[in-house]
Amino acid sequence: MSIDTRFAWRGVDANGAAKRGKTIAADATGARAALKREGWTVLELDAVGPAPPPKSSAADVTLFTRQLAGLLRSGLPLAPSLELIAQTPTRGGLPRIVQNVARDITQGVPFSDALARHPACFGPLYCQLVSVGELAGALPTVLARLADDRERAASQRAKLKGALTYPVMVLLLSLLITAGLLVGVVPTFKTIFDGFGAALPAPTRFVLALSDGVARWSVPFATTCVAVGIGCARLLKRSPSAREAADRATLKLPLVGALLRSLAIARWSRALGTLLAAGTPLSDAFDSLANATGNRIFDRATVEIATRLRHGERLAAAMRALGCFPPEVVQPIAVAEESGSLDSMLMDLATLGDRQVDEKIGTFASLCEPVVIVVLGALVGGLVIAMYLPIIQLGNVV
Repeated sequence: MSIDTRFAWRGVDANGAAKRGKTIAADATGARAALKREGWTVLELDAVGPAPPPKSSAADVTLFTRQLAGLLRSGLPLAPSLELIAQTPTRGGLPRIVQNVARDITQGVPFSDALARHPACFGPLYCQLVSVGELAGALPTVLARLADDRERAASQRAKLKGALTYPVMVLLLSLLITAGLLVGVVPTFKTIFDGFGAALPAPTRFVLALSDGVARWSVPFATTCVAVGIGCARLLKRSPSAREAADRATLKLPLVGALLRSLAIARWSRALGTLLAAGTPLSDAFDSLANATGNRIFDRATVEIATRLRHGERLAAAMRALGCFPPEVVQPIAVAEESGSLDSMLMDLATLGDRQVDEKIGTFASLCEPVVIVVLGALVGGLVIAMYLPIIQLGNVV
């Protein structure tokens, strides 16, 4: 794979206005052509070193897939379609990636192999489906299905993120309000209580001690929490065993675990069903499913299922032996294996799984609101009651 070069340039536009800048291209000819398309006449062009590897977001890759499927369906050949998409002004490194892919296929590299040279954007499943589409002459259909699947997954992630964002933000806000009251308001009550000359109720003593602890240890505690959070994030990023342990723990959480399990099974079923429907043999399909679910437990189970299949075991028996998949998923697959309709059964299971995920996200969101209200009321209400309890008791004595 060729490495792009960063060029420093100086030029003028049609009105004679001068400008300097930097651009990235495969060579000087490509840099001059790109600047000319933007309306600049290049006066000076100097290479300043290799460009950093291009990066692109998942949303950009989905948009590229949808655009390419549409262009191919309209009858435009692959290479001109890629060139046209590469010239579309977008943020990120997608135009560079598409330009590199177009350059590779003009040199005789298969489209799927050219995509595989950018694994950060195009995973094994993506490249495998594209390869199947190339061989079957159904590349536009495969790309359209890929775009549909990616858009569906992005929609589920957005729903899950939306369901989590509201309660998390409200809980953080309630904690900040409580901390503000403990630091700014409770000490004022303490000076009043000191003049009572009587023993304070236990809740009030607890709140006063908590206020003193927050004022004294809040900064070290917050610093420690940030440090621990950064350390955990780095550990999860660098240690596969830590990520696997975290995924196993999340699957055991109430409500959230069931949601994540349904989401992983739906992704797994759809990915395998799509590969089988495209004509990929079952044993070869598992080579592209290593990271299809986003959950290390299911991804590891996928590798073990592939090993069992190579030793002659049936798919349903292998799934049942690993224990990750519930009986309501394994049993229909066993029946479909006998009837030869495994691909359609997997797609039906994926559709059912997506519906269950949507229902569980809705249930989770509906349960979060009353829980947040109860927690917020308990924090603020308990604090207020603890502070006014001595005053009420003093009024009863008087």
